Amino acid sequence: MHYWVTLFLLGALIPVLRSQQLPVKFDWIRVSVAYWVILAVQSVFLAVLLALIGRWQILSPLIHRYRRNWPRLLAVVAYFAVLAWATTVAKSLVLGVVTVALLELYERKGSRDLSRMAAAVLLPAAYLFLGFLLVLAYNSAIVSVRYAFLTDPALAVIDRWLLHGHSVWELTHWGLGAFPLSFFKFLEFIYFGMFPQIGAAILLVALSDGRARAMLFVGTVLLSYYFALALFYVWPALGPFTVCPGHFSRFPASLASYNIQRTLMAHALALYHHEPIRRIPIDYFIALPSMHIVQPLIVIWFLRRWRGMVIALAIYDVVLVAAILFLEMHYVIDLIVGMLVAALSIAICARPGSHHEPHASNA
Repeated sequence: MHYWVTLFLLGALIPVLRSQQLPVKFDWIRVSVAYWVILAVQSVFLAVLLALIGRWQILSPLIHRYRRNWPRLLAVVAYFAVLAWATTVAKSLVLGVVTVALLELYERKGSRDLSRMAAAVLLPAAYLFLGFLLVLAYNSAIVSVRYAFLTDPALAVIDRWLLHGHSVWELTHWGLGAFPLSFFKFLEFIYFGMFPQIGAAILLVALSDGRARAMLFVGTVLLSYYFALALFYVWPALGPFTVCPGHFSRFPASLASYNIQRTLMAHALALYHHEPIRRIPIDYFIALPSMHIVQPLIVIWFLRRWRGMVIALAIYDVVLVAAILFLEMHYVIDLIVGMLVAALSIAICARPGSHHEPHASNA
């Protein structure tokens, strides 16, 4: 089903964009670097961490090899030191681990198997890239024809009913008084750190179960995005920060979330008023459902055979929920609907017992 929807959206893209006086052009350099370089490196790093959590025994050959080869160990240590000097400790750790992991994979598999595995990963990654570009284009087109803040007041009322008279921004205002700024910076790290989960899952599923299973994972994620587009057209909303009293006077301006929220509101209004733009913006406007809940649930479903990975991801996702709410990115109802969208997408694409399920021997 996801292939057909993707083909339909791709075929209708140019007429839809032209009908709203939107350019058929993306910021290719910025999008490509963000996806194929930055997110790719982060995804490999996270995949390594999850693999170690799920099956820590895979370290044994590496440790044995480096014990026997001290020059190689010294070269790796020097490489880490140069990276730390040239960048930061955190970046050197990520780049160093990714480099060692790729070298180790080549050592174990050889060039022929490595080429086969690269093909199994790159096609699903390219499919996700295409689908996400479609989502960016269509969510901008929807904002051009539908007032982006239309149902924010209604969703805020639903939240007050769910929270027995309270609201998400009340939680944020309490947190601003109770916690230091570093707490919110940590929550931002958790919030933006969700995206590598998708790339890591593509790697783990492709290398374990093959390209077809990885394509199914990506298709499930994209189908959930397509459901989100449909819901956004019916119930357009940006998030609780749009209806929070005095949000931008109380929320710390030094946080990345502050600038993102201001930019989203400004760009949504510009699109609605059909102000001329040169490229499709890299903006994601959809509040309902929360894809920050949908995607982690789909990841957990596809990685559920590895108990250690699932436990680690579940712990992370619990903190992620706190980040979503404290940063005023989504309403509570967005999270609930997100769970339903994830369940529906899995039921359609990857239901239990289907022929797409991996065999136990592959675990």
